Order: sequence, then C-alpha cells, then structure tokens
Amino acid sequence: MRRLLLLFAIATALPVWSAQPVRAKNGMVVSVEPHATEVGVKILQAGGNAVDAAVAVGLALAVTHPSAGNLGGGGFMLVRLADGRTAFLDFRERAPAAASRNMYLDSNGKATQDSTLGYRASGVPGTVRGLDLASQKFGKLPWAQLVRPAADLASKGYALSYSEANSMRGGGRGMERFPESKRVFLRDGKYYEPGETFIQADLGRTLDRIARLGAKDFYEGETATLLAKDMQEHGGLITLADLKNYKTIERQPLTGKYRGYDIITAPPPSSGGVGILQMLGVLEGTDFAKAGAGSATAVHYITEAMRHFFADRSEHLGDPDFVKVPVTALLEPKYILKIRGSIDPEKATPSSQVHAAVFTGHESNETTHFSVADAQGNVVAVTYTLNGGYGSKVTATGLGFLLNNEMDDFAPKPGEANMYGLIQGEFNAIQPGKTPLSSMVPTILMRDGKPFAVLGSPGGPTIINTVLEVAINMIDWNMNVQDAVNWPRFHHQWMPDQLQMENGYSPDTVDLLTKRGYTVRRVGAQGECAAIRFNNGWLEGAADPRSGGTAAGY
Repeated sequence: MRRLLLLFAIATALPVWSAQPVRAKNGMVVSVEPHATEVGVKILQAGGNAVDAAVAVGLALAVTHPSAGNLGGGGFMLVRLADGRTAFLDFRERAPAAASRNMYLDSNGKATQDSTLGYRASGVPGTVRGLDLASQKFGKLPWAQLVRPAADLASKGYALSYSEANSMRGGGRGMERFPESKRVFLRDGKYYEPGETFIQADLGRTLDRIARLGAKDFYEGETATLLAKDMQEHGGLITLADLKNYKTIERQPLTGKYRGYDIITAPPPSSGGVGILQMLGVLEGTDFAKAGAGSATAVHYITEAMRHFFADRSEHLGDPDFVKVPVTALLEPKYILKIRGSIDPEKATPSSQVHAAVFTGHESNETTHFSVADAQGNVVAVTYTLNGGYGSKVTATGLGFLLNNEMDDFAPKPGEANMYGLIQGEFNAIQPGKTPLSSMVPTILMRDGKPFAVLGSPGGPTIINTVLEVAINMIDWNMNVQDAVNWPRFHHQWMPDQLQMENGYSPDTVDLLTKRGYTVRRVGAQGECAAIRFNNGWLEGAADPRSGGTAAGY
C-alpha cells in the first residue's frame, strides 16, 4: 500500500517564508477534519474516483464535524471530469410548502429569532439526495461502500480533538434548549473532553439505513417518517411530502476568464460565482497587483470591487427558478468598466454612495468546504452547510443529526440585515419551494485547458472574498497554494461600511487604509480554505491553519 501522507496544518501569522503544501501523485483530499480526510484517501486507494471520495468525505464530516458537516443541511458540488465535462449540483435546502413571506415577523412587523433557532428555522435538507445523485451520475464504487466509513465512525466512535470538544461545549449555549441536542452533543451537561471517544448511536443507525436502502430512506422511508413526525410534534414546517418532493437541481456552471485563466464556478442561487467573476473583471483592468501582496493599494482596489459587488448582491441575486437574475448584465463588460471607473485610486468610496445597479427589464461561519482530485484528472469542490454553527441547534429525535437554520438565508424582512449583517432584497423573499440565496462558491481554475486549482471556503458572506483572495494570491502574486491559503485576509460587504482585516496585516498598512477613509476592524481569522493545485504532475494540497484542517494524498 502506498504511503499515506498526512499534514496537520500549523497556525501561522503573516508568512515570512514559504510554507509547503502536501504533495502526492495519485490523489489528494483536503478537508477540515482528519478522519474525514483519511476516509476520502482510502476511497481513492480502493479504486474510487474523486466524486466517490467527495461523497464519502461529505458523509464522514456529518459525523466528525457536526457544527457544519451534515445530513440535515445542504450545499453545492462542482465537478470537472477528466474528459472535460462539468457539472454543478444544487442540493441546497428549500423552503417547505407551508413557508410564507412574513412567517418570521411578529405582530409589530419585527423579525423574530425563529429563522435562526428551533424547528421552524429549517429548510428541507438536500445533502443526502445531492450526494446520492453525484454517486449515481459520476461515481464508480457502490453507494454502500461510500456510506459505510461514516456509519462506522458514528457507531464505533472516534477520539474527539481539542477543537471539536471545545466547539461542542461552545455550541451548548443554544443546544442546551433542545433535549436531544443536549443529550447527544452535551452529554446532559457533562461535556465531552478532548481525547474522549464520541459515539453517536442514533446517527450510526440512520447512516446504516441509508447505506442499505439508499437516499430513499432519508426522503421516503423510516428516516423521513421519523423526521416529519418530530417536526409536527415541535411546530416545524417540514412534512413527509416536502421530503418526498425534494429534488437535486443540476445547473450549468458559470464560466469566465482572468489573466489567461479559465474560471469554472457556481451559478445562482449562489451569489458567489457572479461575485468572483464581476470582481475579477473589475480588477483585471487595473494595476493593483504591481503594489504587491499585502500592500494598502492592493487591499484598496480589491475592497472597492468587493463593495460594489455586495451592493449588487443585495438587490439582484436570488433563486433563478423564482426570479429573473440578471447575470449577463452584472457581468457585462460595459458595466464592469463603469465600476472600475468609479474607483478613486486614493480614497475609499463611502458605502452610502454605492448603490445596486439599475437594469431595465429586469451565509455562518460554520459552513465547510472540501476539495478532491484523483490521478485521472477528475476534480470536485464541495461546499455544504447547516448555516449557523450547529444549525438550528435541533437534533432530530432518534435520528442523531442536526437540522439546519437555512431559512435565515432568505430575507425574513427584505431590506433588513440577517444574522451575517447582509442586507437582502425582494429577490430573496421567502416563498414555498424556493432556494435561499447562498454565498457558497466552489470554484475550479483552469490553465491551458487543464485543471490548475480547485478551492472553496466556509464563512457566510466572507466565503466569496476568501475564494477571490486565494485565487488572486496564486494568479497575480504567484504564491504556492499553501502560501496562498495562509496569507492574511480581509473582507468588505458594502453594509456595514467597515473593512474587516485579519491581525496578520501590519499596523502601517492599517494606518494607510484608515487615512484613505476606511473604518478598519481587526479580526483573528477569516474563513477556512481547502485548496488543491496541479503543478507539473504533482497534486499539492493546502489545508487552512485557521481551522486545523488536513490535506492528505497518496
């Protein structure tokens, strides 16, 4: 058996030397959690392709990274096959049939916490259906073989890391309100300690049924029946009919170009792909990169591009099955030229002076991303989520998995900020069966017709800007993939009008940006990127030191 290469990423500040990625020839998996990463590599070693490994990693993370890995949530999968075919699977959560526009407003018209906490916060989960479709269409190995490692991790248990034990303890502020969550994840107040074996018997049984009976069990079988019953007994909206009617939607990936690279990325209902392409289009016509990575000038130009996109996001993006999303207009060269021309090279533009475009005719930090590549040239990028950390804080009775609070990604009250401070408009108002707008943006970069890099990130609205910055680091500043992931990040989302910067930036840079008119807020960490680069026959995996993620190959 070929040697398994495993890296536990070490936290760094502003890089002063080049950090090295994990290198392998035959396959690479990068995820936030080592057990899940190892599951993916073993699937590759057993003859599975990148899609098989991605499915197995997604299921394993539902066990070993419960704050974001999930069966009760949803997400996106971007696939680029060795033969050149591409696919985008939208298995995002959807509003139940009983959902209504004003369901989260009280008698005074004010938004309540019901969109973030409790049974009513959950959209119809899509993860199991999405992973099942990916396996059927693109995988090689039997479905049961992909589910079994996750089922074993749940039923036999695994040793909790320091970060996972502390994460569960921290999540207790909301989970303690719900008996099943308190029992499973908080041990009724006797918190799990690092190194203890964490066994999830109910989740193991659920995964065993899914392994034997397929995704149909989750949407029509015993699991579906128990989930619908639990919802009914606790005032939730998801019914057996909602589950049975759930379908994964296959969409056409968005594509674009930047400095000779081809970009394959996420279409609506992701806002991220439009954002990546618009912001890169704005930047391509400037000399921002000449100022150097980390310079105040470079940060200024990139931030102005961010500010303009997030203004457009607030008004024009939503579920394309319900509203007409003006993708072409948002990416039209004349409009991008107009944005570029509005940037003052020396001063920040106050967000109060930036408005969404007018066209005629018209997400939590606890998401997670993983990237997979195999020896044949197949690449997969998956971002999926429960939305907030531990989702709605509700664990489905007798089933062992947490439920999402994805309904907050709609605009519970159009024009007002959600839990991430994002202002969202009418395009993202709640309707039955509708998919909430997302920031998740799994992305593949191509050069000369071959994969160059695959990447993605969690982090609510910071997802888009994290992916943007890591791509720029590799393309414009020629960083290796690990340096590109490690490099300090920043974020601006139009409103609130503040520039969020990691502590790795120097006080001098912050001072220069403040003098340009920015309100700077320092933060410890932004997002978590899992990236793979293709380099002269080597697969180079970069885990993110911010999360303790892992890269492994063989």
